[in-house]
Amino acid sequence: MSSIPSGMSADIAADAPATTQWGRTGEQSVAVGSGAGDRRYLIGAVCFAVMALMLAPIVLSFFTSIKSPSEASQSPPNYLPHTLSIANYDKIYHFQAGLPTYLSNSINVAALTILFCLLLAVPAGYGLARFKVPGKEGWFLLLLAGMMIPYQALLLPLYLMFSKLGLANTHLGLAIVHTLLQLPFSVYVMRHAFEAVPNELEEAAVIDGCNSFQVLWRVLLPVVKAGVVTVVLFAFITSWNEFLAALIFMNKETQFTIPIWTVSVRTGRLGAVDWGALQASVIIGILPCILVYVLLQKYYVSGFLSGAVK
Repeated sequence: MSSIPSGMSADIAADAPATTQWGRTGEQSVAVGSGAGDRRYLIGAVCFAVMALMLAPIVLSFFTSIKSPSEASQSPPNYLPHTLSIANYDKIYHFQAGLPTYLSNSINVAALTILFCLLLAVPAGYGLARFKVPGKEGWFLLLLAGMMIPYQALLLPLYLMFSKLGLANTHLGLAIVHTLLQLPFSVYVMRHAFEAVPNELEEAAVIDGCNSFQVLWRVLLPVVKAGVVTVVLFAFITSWNEFLAALIFMNKETQFTIPIWTVSVRTGRLGAVDWGALQASVIIGILPCILVYVLLQKYYVSGFLSGAVK
């Protein structure tokens, strides 16, 4: 047997612990990576399950809406349609004054609500965030306290007041009611949006000769775009889906909004529920909300001020 030189054996002996240590570290890295991968798969599975749970009612409503009226009313129901039909959509399109009339009514009320919320909430949030107003914290808390009062308790006094002012049974009156419901939250969002803006931006604009209105319009509003989009989104969804105030304030068939129209659509033959027409009206009512959210989602982000001030 050949002997190994002493120098070479010393080198091998010196390298052996390092090789062993490297092997252990590699095993540990593989184990850590495997654990992180398992957690990612678990989180993905949970997210998928929650998404499926949220989407299931919408998917089932859509399947029911494309069934024939007789199949949609079967008991027990079939989850998947045997034959595809647009009879339910044809019915709701021509129901009473027609679907375009009720869509126009809801869009008008929602647009007025958004306009009123922005006109009131943006200056209020700017003033509460930037100006020293005596007792402003107390006034702000008083405004937020309005969110704790059930709005159902205010509908009767408002209806009597609006009847005397000629605002009952009008889109303008209903939009004012929806604005009252949404305004405390809108002011809250806009105040915190303005407070997040660095003071250096406003100070630079003042040095350049801008007054308060110019600072708000030219400098701060583009920066608080995410807050404005939040107000618009919540105002639209609140107005579009609100039922009770629309039911009380609207008593003309041609002035109904989508939620009131949906209740009328659901009544079928001999007072039975027309499930096909009802689910078709639900899908029609959901689509504008989804569309508005998809169009505005790119603005609905946080951290938009990163790097605004160097």
